[in-house]
Amino acid sequence: MEALVWLAPHVLVLREEPEPQPGPGEVLVAVSAAGICGSELSGYIGQSSIRVPPLIMGHEAAGRIATDSDLLLGDGSLARVGTRITFNPLAGCGTCDRCRAGRENICRTRTLIGAHRPGAFAPFVAVPATHCFALPTHLSETAGSLTEPLACAVRAVGHAQVTADEPVLIIGAGPIGLCSLIAARAVGAKNIIISDIQPRRLELAIRWGAKATINAREEDIVAAVQRIAPGGVAAVIDAVGTDGTRQQAIQSVVPGGRVVFIGLHDEHTALAANYLVRQEIVICGSFAYTPTEFSQALALLSAGALTPSDDWLEERPLSAGPASFEELLAGSAAAAKIVLRLP
Repeated sequence: MEALVWLAPHVLVLREEPEPQPGPGEVLVAVSAAGICGSELSGYIGQSSIRVPPLIMGHEAAGRIATDSDLLLGDGSLARVGTRITFNPLAGCGTCDRCRAGRENICRTRTLIGAHRPGAFAPFVAVPATHCFALPTHLSETAGSLTEPLACAVRAVGHAQVTADEPVLIIGAGPIGLCSLIAARAVGAKNIIISDIQPRRLELAIRWGAKATINAREEDIVAAVQRIAPGGVAAVIDAVGTDGTRQQAIQSVVPGGRVVFIGLHDEHTALAANYLVRQEIVICGSFAYTPTEFSQALALLSAGALTPSDDWLEERPLSAGPASFEELLAGSAAAAKIVLRLP
């Protein structure tokens, strides 16, 4: 099969690879759509500690069951050829203390399809059957591929304890920031502020229900928050993850407020620890999602909370993968999200 293989920083090529052979409890999935994730951009430039070349990346995906099996999918249905599915790419061991506590996302030996094993930037990928979920007939495979990033946002919003009336700030209107906007609206948030450096994304955020936006290229985020929500916001979700945005998040939240770090741009950030102590600011990392949150994200997609449209998402063939990675890194891609399609 012809797969997109990452070989070294900034080296991504189409080449022949062996078709994956499903192991015990796994099914073979014919990939239809696979989104490019920000964490994969970090891997592409050599800044991901969990991705080692050569590697077939791709973990935001949907497709069809390629072989009949007596295995049950995650929704209880039988694995049958042609069944349209999305899949949860994160697998816990099921036996460690974190898994037993219902926190499979931070399993001590967790694995991720597209990082620890070959992923979905290929015609076929092997997936545990119980991690596959049938798509409703009205959802496209491209929509199904959005389940994974939306699930990340569902967890971040849960950590932020977003409420209907309290103001919340989302830093970054990339795919995860926009998904966080959708997830926050789904729990009733009415006072959402979102920042970014691209006016087009800020315009999109307003159409999606943000109350106010901040162009971080033109205005200081902390000062803008004080103008929009005097005293600060109750919660901040940093969907960028640079040293600067983390500092801005802490300075924007009210005393006793909640800051959620989901962006993974910078590995290290020096924080004002005394300020955090005196203001009793709660900082929480948010990584991936639990199986429950993955199912919640699929339910939101099924209900129409987030739909693929050309004002924010672009579909391209797998062969356009190398150019797409470079455009996303350079900020020259017109779309906030690029999904690679396969026949």
